[in-house]
Amino acid sequence: MDDAAFLADARATYFDVNARTLRWMLARPRRHGAFVDTKLNPITLRDYGPQDGWRGPDVTFGWIQGRALEAIVTHAAFFEAEDPALAAALDASGRALYAALDRLFDAHGHGFFAYDADLRPVWPDAEGVLHAQMPPGDLFTFSDTFVLKGLVAAAMRYAPGEADRHVANLLRVVAAIEDGRFVSDERQALDAAARAGIRDEYGPRMILLGAASMLHALGLDDAASFGRRFIDHVLARHGVGGALADVPGEDVSNPGHAMEFVGFGLEWLEGRDDPATVAALRDVLLASARIGFHGPGISAKVVLSTGKPLSPYCPWWSLPETVRAAALLYRRTHDPAALAIWRRAHGLFFAHYWRGEPPLAFQTLTTEGPADFVPATPDLDPGYHTGLSLLASVRAMDRPA
Repeated sequence: MDDAAFLADARATYFDVNARTLRWMLARPRRHGAFVDTKLNPITLRDYGPQDGWRGPDVTFGWIQGRALEAIVTHAAFFEAEDPALAAALDASGRALYAALDRLFDAHGHGFFAYDADLRPVWPDAEGVLHAQMPPGDLFTFSDTFVLKGLVAAAMRYAPGEADRHVANLLRVVAAIEDGRFVSDERQALDAAARAGIRDEYGPRMILLGAASMLHALGLDDAASFGRRFIDHVLARHGVGGALADVPGEDVSNPGHAMEFVGFGLEWLEGRDDPATVAALRDVLLASARIGFHGPGISAKVVLSTGKPLSPYCPWWSLPETVRAAALLYRRTHDPAALAIWRRAHGLFFAHYWRGEPPLAFQTLTTEGPADFVPATPDLDPGYHTGLSLLASVRAMDRPA
C-alpha cells in the first residue's frame, strides 16, 4: 500500500474504530447511575463479577472515570459534524458523568485511584485486598490529574462558568510535581512513607504535559504555559542519546511513555514555531522506536543502553500513543522516518491487539499471545489511550500541513 493509500485507509479505520468503541461503551450499563462500565475480560469476553475481587463491579476506578470523561467530551466535539446522533449520545453521558465526578472530587478534595461499592476511597494491595485510603493532604496523584483533566474538558463544554475552579485545582497538581509532592504509586497508603518514596520520574510531567496540550486546545493558553517548563525539564534531565530514562542515572526506559511524551509535546506545540523542540521530540520518537519495538508491540520496560526487554509484557496502549506521536510529527515535518514508525505501530496494533468484534483490544500481549495481565486498571480503555490517540491522528490528517 503506497503512502497516500495508507493515509486514506488509516483515517477511515480510526474513524470506524472510535465510533464503534464509543457506541459499545454507551450501550453498557452505568455504575452508580453515571459511571462508565468497561469491566470486561478482553480475552474471555466475560464481564467481571464480584468473584473477581478488585477487578469486579464493586470497585470504581477514578483513573478510568476521569479518562472516560475527557474522551467522551473530546469525541462529542469531533462527532458533532461527522455523526450528530453519536455526539448527542456522548453529550448525554458526558453531562451525567461530569456531575457525578464533580461531586465525588468535591467530597474529598482529591481524585482517587479506586473507590469501594459505597464510593469510599480505597487502594488494592498486591493480593488485590482493598484497604481504606487516608486523606492525602498536600500530596497529589495521577488520579487527581485524570479526574481534573476530565472535569476541565467537560466544564468547558457543559458549564463554562465552572471551568476556572477545575483549572485552579489542576494547577495545584502542577505545583505538587514541581515541589516534590506527587506520588506515582497509588496502590499504597498516601502517607509519610509514600511521600518519602517519591522518585525523580518523568511520568508525572509527561501526563501533565497532556493536560497542558488539552488546555492549549481549549484556548486556555495562560494556564497551559507550564507545558514549556515540563518539556524542557524532561528533555534536559531524562534525555539519553535521544531516548528517555525513567529516572536520571538509571539504565531503564519505558518507551511507551516516551512516545506519549512526544505526542503530548507536539500537541502543545501546535501553532507554535519551535523547530528546535520539534527536532528534539523527533529524536525521542526515533530512539524510543529503535529500542522499544519487540515481538507483538512495544515492551513495557527496556534496558536503555541496549534495548533489551526487561518485561515480557507489551501493553496495548503504547501502540496508539506511538501512532499519535508519529502522525503528528509526520504532519508537521513530512519526515519519512515518522511515517515508517506510524505504519509499523498501526500494523502491529491491528494485527495483534484489535479484536474488531467486539470493538476492543487485548490489554497485554507477550510473544506467546494475549496475557491475563492488567497494566494499570482492569477496566478496558474508555476511548482514552486508543480513542484520543487515533482521534488526534485523524485531526492531524485533516489539518493542512
